[in-house]
Amino acid sequence: MNSVNSAILTPGTGWLILALFSVLWVWLGWFLGRKAKGLEGYMLAGRRVGLALGTATAMATWVTSNTTMVAPQLAFQMGVWGMFGYSLGSVGLILFAPLARRIKQLMPNGFTSGDFIRLRYGVWAWRVFLVISLFYAIGWLISLGMAGGILIHTLTGIDYRIGMSVILAVCVAYTLLGGLRAVIGTDFIQTIIILLGVAVIAVMAIDAIGFEQMHADVLAERPELLNLLMPAALMFLFNNLLFGIGEIFHSNVWWSRAFAFREGVGFRAYLISGLMWMPIPIVAGFVALAVPSLGINVAAADMVGPKVAGELLGYAGAVLVFIVVFSALASSLDSLLAATSDLVLQDIYRGHLRRDASDAELHRAARWIVLGLGLITWLLCLPRIGTLGSLLHFTGAFVASTIWPIAMGLYSRRNNQLVATLAMIAGTTAGLIGFFTIGFYVAALLSGLVSMLVVLAGSLLTPASFDWQRLATTAPREAR
Repeated sequence: MNSVNSAILTPGTGWLILALFSVLWVWLGWFLGRKAKGLEGYMLAGRRVGLALGTATAMATWVTSNTTMVAPQLAFQMGVWGMFGYSLGSVGLILFAPLARRIKQLMPNGFTSGDFIRLRYGVWAWRVFLVISLFYAIGWLISLGMAGGILIHTLTGIDYRIGMSVILAVCVAYTLLGGLRAVIGTDFIQTIIILLGVAVIAVMAIDAIGFEQMHADVLAERPELLNLLMPAALMFLFNNLLFGIGEIFHSNVWWSRAFAFREGVGFRAYLISGLMWMPIPIVAGFVALAVPSLGINVAAADMVGPKVAGELLGYAGAVLVFIVVFSALASSLDSLLAATSDLVLQDIYRGHLRRDASDAELHRAARWIVLGLGLITWLLCLPRIGTLGSLLHFTGAFVASTIWPIAMGLYSRRNNQLVATLAMIAGTTAGLIGFFTIGFYVAALLSGLVSMLVVLAGSLLTPASFDWQRLATTAPREAR
């Protein structure tokens, strides 16, 4: 790790920014969440979220610290296809738009993605799905916590563990206070900060070096970054497409919003947010191509974004990067904490342990679960295992296996319980084998391919005939 002396900002400046934004987010969490009524108000914001807030929360959640830090890492490692490949994550949001409308139509009283799997495919598929979902959620939480610590250390010299702990504590605090209402409200403000900040950074970077100079320096020192036929980069392009779709299709982060949006909002909110999100990884990754021009030494690939931006833009630029990435980090951490706590509450605590629990008991349990998730994430972030990119794409082996069972389950009656379960298990297994024997850039690709083959073959050989009314008429209080 870099020493304190190599940081662009002083620790005092870092603590000042942390203090100001920590107080702001916690206060907003309390203020926005104080009107949440009952369990449904806490978990789903009363199911009355409109288009503006719906679009903002979808976009802000997907503009993670991974977007602003892993996109430069991938551009630094894989060149042009690294940042363009990452931008294909927008396809997941866009494709989820019709699914969100379908989910709202089929399950007007639903709470979680687990509800759908349980009702559509049965108990064993549900349990396999929960393992995949929770493994992914913990992996994403760890990557976000790591990103916060890396950002603060790189820019200010504050110890990685301290910075990571502060950011996790802040996000847990305001999520705990206000539930989904607080998450969505703060996401709206964070979206504005992110959009303005990314635009300013891009303009300043282009003005400081220029396209021609940057291209010439990359061509002279690292020409492989401009190679459009780099095999690993091409594999990553398709892998990331499937990874992004799998992340969104299965995750309760996106299902909970589909349930929380007003009727007719889901399709438009996800479509608009996907289109608005698409250029952000390209802009964020672009700064990594300035490394040859600047002649700086990047100690670790996942530090390249904040390090280059700070060197390129100076003190004010480093402050701006800090604020933008901190906002992106908070907008994703809070959403993931809220959605994962919902999944644990509904599908594990109530679904397996306390089937007859009252709303008051569930409301109390929801808060303890948020605290528990925060503590688990903190403990797992302390060692700082691997890089952000490798950690994040490891989970691609799991999530891509859910794409076809979910898509077919929402639109086709033919897919049955056994086939869906086997598709998720076989896809995950193939993805993990690919991850460890070939590389992270094929994990989701292999997982999605094998899962697809199992689902299509099963639908042809052992077709079912599912009754959609089982989803529409089942009340959320039904015992598991």
